Amino acid sequence: MTSEAARRDGSRPGNGQAPDADGSAFEFTPHNCFACGTLNEHGLGLEIHVEPGRSWTELELEPRFEGWEGIAHGGILCTILDEVMAWALVGEDNWGVTARLSVAFKKPAAVGMRLRADGWVTRSRRRLVETEARIVDPASGIELATGTGLYVAADEDRKRELQRRYGFRSLLVGREGDRA
Repeated sequence: MTSEAARRDGSRPGNGQAPDADGSAFEFTPHNCFACGTLNEHGLGLEIHVEPGRSWTELELEPRFEGWEGIAHGGILCTILDEVMAWALVGEDNWGVTARLSVAFKKPAAVGMRLRADGWVTRSRRRLVETEARIVDPASGIELATGTGLYVAADEDRKRELQRRYGFRSLLVGREGDRA
């Protein structure tokens, strides 16, 4: 796993563990996604936190994700931005695929430095969902990369199929005041 927050045993919140202090814990069936999957030994292993219309992750990139010496590859940063934007859709009980992604690199992200990525939904109209995201150095707050995305939401049948396949569910189900 490349995320310091990821569990050493490869598990995610919900596999016998308590929800995160921020109340954003969820679980899903292990899968092979390069960005967030727990079964992909070559992937990022991102631990994604989901809230209504938002998601976030924190991680440190290993040298295997290097572009220029000591600098994280831009394509990996794009992947992280895409992932937090896509999970922001799930946070509002939506699922979708990326139609367009635009990224602006502000400052180099050093390999091994702590990163925080946040994604959020900015506009939903029918099946088109617009999003924004950013990667920052959480110690200084300096923005390293920003992104915008356009996602095509799944229709209801496909959404139910994806929910069954990935078994996504909040660990806050049944707690008073929390969404199911």
